[in-house]
Amino acid sequence: MPSARIRTAVLISGSGSNLQALIDAAKHPDYPAEIALVISNQANAYGLTRAAGASIASEVIAHTDFPSREAFDAALHAALTAHHIQFVCLAGFMRVLTPEFVKKWQGRMINIHPSLLPKHKGLHTHQAALDAADTQHGCTVHWVSEGVDEGDIIAQSALDILPDDTAETLQQRVHVLEHQLYPKALKEILNTQCQSHL
Repeated sequence: MPSARIRTAVLISGSGSNLQALIDAAKHPDYPAEIALVISNQANAYGLTRAAGASIASEVIAHTDFPSREAFDAALHAALTAHHIQFVCLAGFMRVLTPEFVKKWQGRMINIHPSLLPKHKGLHTHQAALDAADTQHGCTVHWVSEGVDEGDIIAQSALDILPDDTAETLQQRVHVLEHQLYPKALKEILNTQCQSHL
């Protein structure tokens, strides 16, 4: 068990259901991450309400307030640094980060993606799995790299696609897997790979 919990930020754009899963996991005293900050690029994201309910600091950094992706990412980095963040989790954060930002957080930033990577990168993954006549679908936790959804895979969870599945039912079923996988993967990372150099 780490001697001190790792100050972790969660970046969101929407409802924050994976954020909630991480908040719930971090309530356990032996969990290695402290969810210390939530940042949203959308002021109306419900995840901000979740953060407030858990007494977690939050900030809105709206990408529309900045002239470039680089300026937005610089503001993100400044906020993370100001809050002494050591590790970053992307959870439904709908922005492509710049290579410069990714380099600053290399090895300290992970994402959860709703497909079995390397299949179905990007958006609309549930419909893509149906269109491809896949027999299985699921979610992946991976390191964030400069390429979108291309970082090394950390963990995956899969389910069988049923004959009557739609994109909506698949999304609901994969969400259940995500909420189990993300806290587990973060715990394993912080307890093993990253403890020596965070």
